[in-house]
Amino acid sequence: MGFSCALCAALVAMGAPRAARRGCVRLANRLLGTALSAPPQSPASPWVDRLRTAVYLTAHLAVGVAVTVVTCLSVFVALVFLSVWLSGGGPVRTGAWTIHVEPGWQGLWVAVASAGCLALAGYVAVGGAAVMRLLAPLLLGPRPADLLAAVEAQRDLLAQRNRLAQELHDSIGHTLTASTIQAAVAGELMESDPQAARRALSSIEETSRAAMDDLDHVLGVLRAGQTSTTPQHTLADLGPLTERVRQAGAVLRVETAGNLAEVPATVSREAYRIVQEGLTNSLRHGETAEMSLWVAVRGGWLEVELINPLDGTAPFRPGRKHGHGLTGIGERVRLLRGEVSAGPTDKHGTSWRLAARIPLRSAL
Repeated sequence: MGFSCALCAALVAMGAPRAARRGCVRLANRLLGTALSAPPQSPASPWVDRLRTAVYLTAHLAVGVAVTVVTCLSVFVALVFLSVWLSGGGPVRTGAWTIHVEPGWQGLWVAVASAGCLALAGYVAVGGAAVMRLLAPLLLGPRPADLLAAVEAQRDLLAQRNRLAQELHDSIGHTLTASTIQAAVAGELMESDPQAARRALSSIEETSRAAMDDLDHVLGVLRAGQTSTTPQHTLADLGPLTERVRQAGAVLRVETAGNLAEVPATVSREAYRIVQEGLTNSLRHGETAEMSLWVAVRGGWLEVELINPLDGTAPFRPGRKHGHGLTGIGERVRLLRGEVSAGPTDKHGTSWRLAARIPLRSAL
């Protein structure tokens, strides 16, 4: 009794260190062929895992002892009966039983019994491994809480990467598009209108500096524990944004209604990115003449509408796939429980309309 208690206490103590659980997982993966994941660094209930490790060690010891005893006895019995039969037969005493082994063909049953004992030893060893293979995921594998935490961590990581992709696509993509158009304008006007060419080059410098600020913000998102040194753009920054678009050669008409300063910060930031991406798509894929932007606050909603003519040389084709820009706009609007639509204004595809409606209460 005392030995059993001491053994149980020793097994519990062996399972207490976190390294013991990691070692059990590695051994189970190598010896039993399981595919257990490494234990989490900071488990929610460490003592539960330590108790499970102790139970696994106890089961491992019990199964190991049973397999060892049965295997050794089976091999021993097989060797004893074979040696007696080959040496001319004789009695074999096992406690209160005495078995007579006859020589020659009359004792041939000994060979069959010995083979059965050896087969039993093999099956017991395989069965013990199978039992431990079933117990390992139950006692060493992650608990439902651990799986849920891992899924949530993976979700947060994917959300962060998606957010980063949106930030890079919206800010850097807009800057590169505007700078490319302005560089082309500067090249065409370098001889005929040097002043306009210099203004285009100056605009490229300003937009590049703005892109560096946006890139600093995105990198701040990536660095854990750090925040951006540059505030995110909101609807209050629509003026500089639309001015950069005009400097790229576009004719942009902007109309606003309502008090944009009352828009919650979250909605204001996302709306700025929506407008930025819409203008970028207009510069990249459509005609830059007579673009119109409408931003209004009314009835508890923020409404954004952008209309631009499409390139007549490449008419809209129904069924074509949308790019990453429209996909990002849709994700932003749906995240704020809003509505978004994008497509040609008529069947001829002469103009493109992007419209988004975002409830102001989404930020609450």
